[in-house]
Amino acid sequence: MINNDLNNLVIIERKSKDIDKIMADTVDPNPTPLTGKALLQELKQLSDKPRRETAKKCGYYSVTKDGQVRVNLTDFYDAVLAAKGVPLQPGSTKDGRGREPTFRVSVHKNGQIVIGSTYTEQMGLKPGDEFEIKLGYKHIHLKQVGVEDEEAA
Repeated sequence: MINNDLNNLVIIERKSKDIDKIMADTVDPNPTPLTGKALLQELKQLSDKPRRETAKKCGYYSVTKDGQVRVNLTDFYDAVLAAKGVPLQPGSTKDGRGREPTFRVSVHKNGQIVIGSTYTEQMGLKPGDEFEIKLGYKHIHLKQVGVEDEEAA
């Protein structure tokens, strides 16, 4: 009984290897991966399949020198996210140089608060502009001296 079961398993294993060889022969060595709406439509049709098979059917695989098929899941996931409109690298348009304004200041050891030139340029301030300091509970208001109040006008 056990010997018969082992023979059946060996036959099944041989058949699955034969099927793999047949599939490897029918696989395009240079697949064109689906992108955009075509990829999303194919995903809906293959929703019941395993993710590796889905990625392979969508063209995200490569064939090695010895004929083995390797599924590129990372590229597949990136393409799915791009098709859904999710930015993968949101900061890629910047050149990577310089600092980003944080809109925070800190008190220095000498007790001074310094506001950086980025902020003063954005507010249109010039050297010599004066401010009146009004302290509140957990906040500070800086009111520019010599400028009419917008609310009163």
